[in-house]
Amino acid sequence: MTTSLPAPAAEPVAGGLFGPKPSPVDAGIEVVSMDRSKAPAGDGRVLTAVTSVAIDRTEPVFAGHYPGFPIFPGVCIVECVQRSALAVAERSGMPEPRLIAVESTRFLGAVHPGDLLTVRLQLRDHEGGVRCQAKVSTGRGDAASVRLRLSGEVAA
Repeated sequence: MTTSLPAPAAEPVAGGLFGPKPSPVDAGIEVVSMDRSKAPAGDGRVLTAVTSVAIDRTEPVFAGHYPGFPIFPGVCIVECVQRSALAVAERSGMPEPRLIAVESTRFLGAVHPGDLLTVRLQLRDHEGGVRCQAKVSTGRGDAASVRLRLSGEVAA
């Protein structure tokens, strides 16, 4: 059974209730959609969401990565996934999760200044915490696949 959550405000989540964190990325996170469901085997809850992140040409990381051919660094893509998970957690009523581990990353395509990242997230109760699986894409196609482990549990 899937339950749609109310449509979130169409404005970027800058600090929210969880407060701003130091970040190498200036871009705001916009939560586009969220849905809750039960895990297929009945163990735990699942929250799926889509966020968007506009990568501005003025992002400070572009100055040194790489001059004359700017590419958004992979660590900044992971940061966008983690910040997306925080924004979704806040909107869904979860307590603020902590990043415990980056379990895997695979970078599949370059992200350039002016790109709009679409982050498709699945947060699922997993082994006493939350597993966050994300697929990141731009208008040109897939950019990354990221799996994070977070503290807490998916809100009921």
